[in-house]
Amino acid sequence: MAGKGAVLAMLAAGLLLSACSGDRENPRLMNLRSPHDGPDEFAILPTRPLEMPKDFTALPEPQPGRANLVDQNPLDDAVVALGGRPGTGGGDAALVAAAGRHGIAGDIREQLAEDDARFRRGQRPKLFERIFGTSTYTRAYQSQAIGADEELERWRRVDRRTPAATPDYAR
Repeated sequence: MAGKGAVLAMLAAGLLLSACSGDRENPRLMNLRSPHDGPDEFAILPTRPLEMPKDFTALPEPQPGRANLVDQNPLDDAVVALGGRPGTGGGDAALVAAAGRHGIAGDIREQLAEDDARFRRGQRPKLFERIFGTSTYTRAYQSQAIGADEELERWRRVDRRTPAATPDYAR
């Protein structure tokens, strides 16, 4: 009987010790292993809504491999969001200039990485999160999350356009 108790105690000790393992300087908060093989839902991009052109002769001639008018163009969308004009020949330099128009810190990437590493060190996974390999990312960053619904209502109260949001009548 004492032999079974010793074996159980050793198994429990091994389990507890394995839960303490990990990188102390840079703890991982995400468990990105998928339990199944399936499609990557993040690889699917929605298209822009179809629009009726004012002049059908202004439509470009279809060519294989060429972008469609309703395809997403994230770089141009970012330039427009920052107040620039896409297609003016500035490329990334125009985007960087528009984003840094109020000044930039040369070491911002290093500073952010250092701050985030310090934050993650204080958000270590709990015992059962380590044992079962669950993600602690949501719990760790919950205090920094923006409530999408509250933020949408805040912008609507000050009468700002929210074109990417679901219209009121569809809710």
